[in-house]
Formats: sequence, C-alpha cells, structure tokens
Amino acid sequence: MEWLERNIIEPGKLPLLLALVSFVLTFLITRMITRLIRAGKGPFRNISGSGGVHVHHVVPGVVLTLIGGFGAVAGGAQGVGPAVSAVVFGIGAGLVLDEFALVLHLADVYWTEAGRKSVEVVVLTAALVGLLLIGFSPLGVNDLSEDQQENRAGVIVNVVVNFLFALIALFKGKTRLAVFGVIVPVIALIGAVRLARPGSPWAKRFYRHRPRARAKSGLRAYHHDRRWSGPRRAFQDWIGGRPDPEPARTLERH
Repeated sequence: MEWLERNIIEPGKLPLLLALVSFVLTFLITRMITRLIRAGKGPFRNISGSGGVHVHHVVPGVVLTLIGGFGAVAGGAQGVGPAVSAVVFGIGAGLVLDEFALVLHLADVYWTEAGRKSVEVVVLTAALVGLLLIGFSPLGVNDLSEDQQENRAGVIVNVVVNFLFALIALFKGKTRLAVFGVIVPVIALIGAVRLARPGSPWAKRFYRHRPRARAKSGLRAYHHDRRWSGPRRAFQDWIGGRPDPEPARTLERH
C-alpha cells in the first residue's frame, strides 16, 4: 500500500482510488449480469425472498455502503483497514447507484426510459470522483496561491463566489454544469452566464415577461437536445442496455 502511494498516486488518495475502481467495476459487472438475466442467458437469475418478493441489489448495496462508511470512519488513516473499507464502500455505492432510478421513483423502472437516470448518475459520480482523484478540489480552493491560502478571508470569498455561480447554474436548469462547477470553477461560471433552460426556476422567474429571451432559450435548448440527445442515449444504451420500448397508447373511443 505504501509503495502505491509513493510511486503511483498522491499520498492519502489510495482509498479514493480503490473506492472509484471498485465502484466502476461493480457497476459494469452488475449491468453485465442484469443484461444476461434479461436475455435469459447464463446461470444468473433474479433473487427472491420469502413470499416471492424480488430482492433488488440496492438492498445489499445499502448494507455494504454502511459497512464501508463506518469502517472508514473507525479504521483511522493508516494501514490496510481504510483500503478494505474503501473497496467495500465502492462496491456498495456501485450497487446502490445502479438502481438510483428505482430509489428516485420508488418503482421498478430499471429497464424503462426513466431507468436511464441510473446510468447518468453513475457516469456523473465516476467523473466527479475522477476529478478529485487527479487533484481538483471542491469550489476551486486548489487554485489559490500560498498567500491566499493563508488569508482565510480570500478563501471564504473564493468558495462563496463559486458556490453562487454553481447555484445560479442549477436554478437555470443546467444540473451537470452546476455539479461539475463545484469542482471546476470555470464550468460554474459558464453555466451561470448562459441562458436558462425552458421550464427552469430561473426561466419561470425572469423570462416570464421577456418573450424574446423565452423564445431564444427554447430555441437554444431545442438545438442542444437535438444535437446531443442521440449520442447521449446511444452511450447510455451501450453502457447500461437499451430500455424496453414503451407500449403504444391507444385512443379511447367514446
């Protein structure tokens, strides 16, 4: 363990690396198994408890996340304990976020269109942890000089300003830019200065009496979604599997 921290990554970041690797591998392996179960191939089957209740893998995921989290808190900063706890935590988190959409909707939407949210959250989480691993600090504190770091007022101002940018981006409906902006300040600034998405709290509040801004916002969102929705859906299908087609709606005759 000490050799890895001396030669591969920064000291103290080995548990974070182990958690990230176990998190990603758990998600990929889980998706592979569920796709095999869905196709009726291989030895894997759904697990059912007493009374025929389907046991979702978010259940053992929550248990492993708790064990890994409490183990990391109780294990100190040195030795094998933190590394083992990080692996257990990463496995649990991978199982939980793979069924994030189920927790969000409180329904089994794993293979539906709503289930894409799980893949999106997993990719977003892995990207954020990856940024932290390579040296980015939340709210851009790592960009400060030594003199600024010694000046607590400067640190506080930097944190507050970047947090406000991220909050504005969030209210403008730019969730991804807001989340990444917490890690990379420039991204938060970009999300804060661009037009809000239609239907966002910002658009409802400030574009209500501005028809030109409302129309421009809708047009920009339309072109953005038309350009990126296809590649994003293809990427999500490649990672997590294609959702089941929605049943055709029939018109009721009176």
